Amino acid sequence: MIGLEFLEQMDVFRNLNDDQLSAIRKCAEAVDFKRGDRIFVQGDPASHVWIVLEGEVELRTELPGQTGVAGSLPSFMSEAKAFGWACFVPPYKYRLSCYCASRWCKVIRLNREDLLAIFEQDEVIGFIVMDYLLGAVGKQFAQLQDAIAKDRGIEMMSQW
Repeated sequence: MIGLEFLEQMDVFRNLNDDQLSAIRKCAEAVDFKRGDRIFVQGDPASHVWIVLEGEVELRTELPGQTGVAGSLPSFMSEAKAFGWACFVPPYKYRLSCYCASRWCKVIRLNREDLLAIFEQDEVIGFIVMDYLLGAVGKQFAQLQDAIAKDRGIEMMSQW
């Protein structure tokens, strides 16, 4: 089980009190992956939000019918440390695929339904978590935009 002391050190939960952290802890599960493990696939039903504890994850857009590096478009590392926000946005499907990009990584998996129930009971928790996730979304879009621009630039340079 994840400890309260550990949760309160994470940026997303830093301003929560012990009761609020206890509520989050009930729906939080630590999961380990090794390099290349797929955490989820683009198009899968989005039922969890994820937070990186240790290691790195790579988010990538994959070509239809293909998974893995060979079938992917520009990718980027999640510097935001939170991903899977699509679980709160219709049609509730992951918009990118996610892979462990370091030797190993440890992430916290938070179930959407459990989180929504917590948010209904304590709007402050909902506001804090969603505010953090919105920042993560912005950071991820900026990273993806940079990755696409870099990829297109390399493509243009190789055609000279």
